[in-house]
Amino acid sequence: MAEIVEDFQALPERERLQLLLEFSQGLRPLPPEFEGHLEKMERVDECQSPVFLTVDVDGSSAVHLHVSAPPEAPTTRGFAGVLQEGLEGLPAQVVLDLPADVCHRLGLERAVSPLRMRGMTGMLARVKRQVRVATAT
Repeated sequence: MAEIVEDFQALPERERLQLLLEFSQGLRPLPPEFEGHLEKMERVDECQSPVFLTVDVDGSSAVHLHVSAPPEAPTTRGFAGVLQEGLEGLPAQVVLDLPADVCHRLGLERAVSPLRMRGMTGMLARVKRQVRVATAT
């Protein structure tokens, strides 16, 4: 995740939105058990678009994020893509230790609306909550 933040910060402000849109194209498809079964996932109410996510923590404590975000919401999909790529395979404790403002460190506040930033922050909060639940059992 730190590398992704550095990539955003290294770009001029006007190019950061383009990088976010590139992440939207890299969002992985849902695994078969969730495809067409969004009721098995958690809705992110902070997002303006219908975004659903779920987290798997495997036996080695590695985090795997699955997200459904509509193609007609590219900035939201971009945020989901950033989180999916940035968190994939990280140890659960590393995910839990991420600072709450990591989404704001991308430097997109002037490129996207505050509501969209709130959506990404909401996604991260739900991921952390699900990781806490998964590792508590």
